[in-house]
Amino acid sequence: MTDAKKGLSRRTLLKTGAAATGVSLFNINHVWSQDVIYDGGVFDADGAVLNIAGWGGYWEETQNKLVLDQFQKDFNCQVRYDSTFPWFPKYVAAGPENPPFAMNNWNMPEMFKTAGAGDYFMDVSEVRANVPNTSELWDFSMQTGIGITWAFSRYCYVFRTDVGITPKSFKDFWLPDYSGKRGTYITSNTLQMMFFMAACDQFGSGETDFEAGYKAMKDAMPMKISDFTGNMATLVERGEVNIAVQSDAEALLQKEKGVPVDLYYWDEYKGILTQTQTISKYADPMSKKLSFALLNRMLAPEFQSGFADTFWMRPTNKNAVLPEKMTALGVANTADATEGLHIPNWSAYLVDEIDIVETTNEIFGS
Repeated sequence: MTDAKKGLSRRTLLKTGAAATGVSLFNINHVWSQDVIYDGGVFDADGAVLNIAGWGGYWEETQNKLVLDQFQKDFNCQVRYDSTFPWFPKYVAAGPENPPFAMNNWNMPEMFKTAGAGDYFMDVSEVRANVPNTSELWDFSMQTGIGITWAFSRYCYVFRTDVGITPKSFKDFWLPDYSGKRGTYITSNTLQMMFFMAACDQFGSGETDFEAGYKAMKDAMPMKISDFTGNMATLVERGEVNIAVQSDAEALLQKEKGVPVDLYYWDEYKGILTQTQTISKYADPMSKKLSFALLNRMLAPEFQSGFADTFWMRPTNKNAVLPEKMTALGVANTADATEGLHIPNWSAYLVDEIDIVETTNEIFGS
């Protein structure tokens, strides 16, 4: 996995260092500073509420089925699940010392943005010390330095196979035959961010050639603009969209259900779409301990194998077993599974995010 976020990492380290030198009486006396240790076992949370955030729809249903329902029974707790993305505004509004969620599932851009806005998240080393199943993960799962990556997928186009067109390159999204039948996402969705940067790279001098990206977005209009991948899948299934930006997991799930679709992987720009969990540094002790326990279950090979079978997501636990339907496509659960996949220069994107969002929204609204 190539990593182009070095600038952001340096800023995160500087932020962490600055926070360390600013120890206050709040930090010493606040309830969050109490030691929380978790060893992997089951405990009685006495009905405590655990606030977490993640994607909604079928994703949330799958989480409930595979882990959350049983987790609440085993630990005598109540999980409150917030799927109303984006979450960055909620963190900023509440402040680091009063986090809206104890545990959060992210894609990279908004996670980096939130981490850069304040001292919100526990250090990965402390999470690892309290989540035994992290010992079974591939090294790349810790690469962000902010959270634990537990699953990932690849970017692709999903396209209908019954319209007589088969894309053979990234630029084929702009074929005249697809006019009026293209789909992408709102600017706060990571898939649109990645699509924009890929377009900058393919039509310009590199992924930060934003003018080339703007022109590409204009040339693709009119497009159907969706908020989430599940909604886009519905548009494709109904025939309102013939080609769309998509995660291969979502596209393969549609194909498995019998929808007449296939995938074109972006071999020219091999982006990786990660699912990464963070735990809030200032969560109360019980919420923090429950977060350790829940993350531990999500990192277990049983959960990750089940999630791969249900949702076509690649696992990061080295002992997870991939279903035959994935291995038949050449997918392997190995230490080099992310080799050649690309993390964009998210720090550069975030520096210019306001301009990118405003300009792209103007294009989408025209």
